[in-house]
Amino acid sequence: MPGEHEHRETWDAFRELVNMSPTALEKWLATDESQQAGQHKDGGESTGHASGRAIVDILRKNKDDLSDADYAHMRKVTGYIRRHLAQRPSGDVRDTRWRHSLMNWGHDPLDDG
Repeated sequence: MPGEHEHRETWDAFRELVNMSPTALEKWLATDESQQAGQHKDGGESTGHASGRAIVDILRKNKDDLSDADYAHMRKVTGYIRRHLAQRPSGDVRDTRWRHSLMNWGHDPLDDG
């Protein structure tokens, strides 16, 4: 079972990389661009889109109410964002599937500081 130290590291990384508010993420998830981004299995919802909904739930919880499953998802999110950021395409990324996919996971690369 993960310890307090691991949870703190997970929390810190998640809060650093997930730079969209729950409201902004919810609005984004409602757009066509959001629903078209990412990998779709059997024509259903993309993995990233489903993850975005889970991220909204996590962001709305009190830290003390987070479950081990929430922390596991937070680790998945930070791993995805880090891998995806390393694949940044050249040029203007404003309207790219790369950015849209990252936004589904709660990170807007145009809002880095």
